[in-house]
Amino acid sequence: MKILYLHQYFNTPSMSGGTRSYEMARRLVAWGHEVHMITTDREGIFDPKQKWHQTDEAGIHVHWTPIPYSNKMSYGQRIKAFFAFSWRAARKAAKIGGDVVFATSTPLTIAIPGVYASKRLKIPMVFEVRDLWPEVPIALGALKNPLTKSAARWLERFAYRNSSHIVALSPDMEQTIVHSNPAAPRISVIPNSSDIEFFSVPPETGEKLRDAYAWLGERPLVLYAGAFGTINGVAYLAHLASETKKLAPEIRFLAIGDGKEWSFVEKTASDLKVLGDNFFMMRSIPKIEIPGWFSAATITTSLVINVKETWKNSANKFFDSFAAGKPIAINYKGWQEKVLNESNAGIVLDPKNLQLAASALVSKLQNTKWLLEASQNAKNLALGVFNRDELAKKMEKMLMDEQKTWKR
Repeated sequence: MKILYLHQYFNTPSMSGGTRSYEMARRLVAWGHEVHMITTDREGIFDPKQKWHQTDEAGIHVHWTPIPYSNKMSYGQRIKAFFAFSWRAARKAAKIGGDVVFATSTPLTIAIPGVYASKRLKIPMVFEVRDLWPEVPIALGALKNPLTKSAARWLERFAYRNSSHIVALSPDMEQTIVHSNPAAPRISVIPNSSDIEFFSVPPETGEKLRDAYAWLGERPLVLYAGAFGTINGVAYLAHLASETKKLAPEIRFLAIGDGKEWSFVEKTASDLKVLGDNFFMMRSIPKIEIPGWFSAATITTSLVINVKETWKNSANKFFDSFAAGKPIAINYKGWQEKVLNESNAGIVLDPKNLQLAASALVSKLQNTKWLLEASQNAKNLALGVFNRDELAKKMEKMLMDEQKTWKR
């Protein structure tokens, strides 16, 4: 197959951020398919007349167009970036051609070039839902104007109506799509997954990092590695560190990442008098360096603000922790809570009562038997139901089936 893979915010391992599209695409290439990734260069500065440039990333033909973007931008600025990419990507995809279009959101506007290429080339479009947009921005109050909400809902229906197949990244997302769009096409649940090989680093890697920082050493480490966006609510970790300090001052917290709320989290930690004491921060590092910190961690975390609509997420860090064989702590409910309760591969912290959350966390960190069992359970999930290779095979079969069905 020749696959047109549309992802506005594609990352390689040398960049910071999630690499789901890279990992899926490189496997498709290894299995004999031709993959053209159409994406943006968010930081590069090029000749304005040169709208695109191409690189080869593990056999993936990556087509980059320079459109600045970061989660520090206002929603208005982001929307401009979304539509700028839609316009360029539509024409680029149609020009390249292919057998199937695979468009992954967010943003939901990725459906525009996806549908255009599908109609123009007379090929099927598979639409991947990474986040429930516009449900989440409406719940967060980012979309307030009735006309804007109506337009966003229309675009959602437009995306589903013109898809031959939908990929949802969680069972909760699937239920929401079916409930709000009864006429939606077939849906496959292919969650974010665990890259076992990538996170299988020698224990010495983590030990060297621990030795390099006097504040860490052999102390227990609670790690957060991800975005500092509004939806993530990383300030929760600073408050958790403050309460944990009262119970077990030797426990260390490290937050690695960047985003709109970096300064807010830093100020919160400073005001709570934990910054540089038991709570530490680092700016984003390349994805390839992340396994070392997971190796150094005692337990990792995945966080969101206490809004029910955010519970349906499929956070990369959740599966990365399993790949690294580390237990994880989350502060939300939903399908991931169910996974942890059934597998005993981590804990669910109270999102409101920080004293209760700190007490539960300290109890687990001081329980050597639980840490060993939870670590093994985490690794078993990575080797089993969340194995990237197996889930990529599921995606490959689905794409091939769509191509064959479309031709008939």
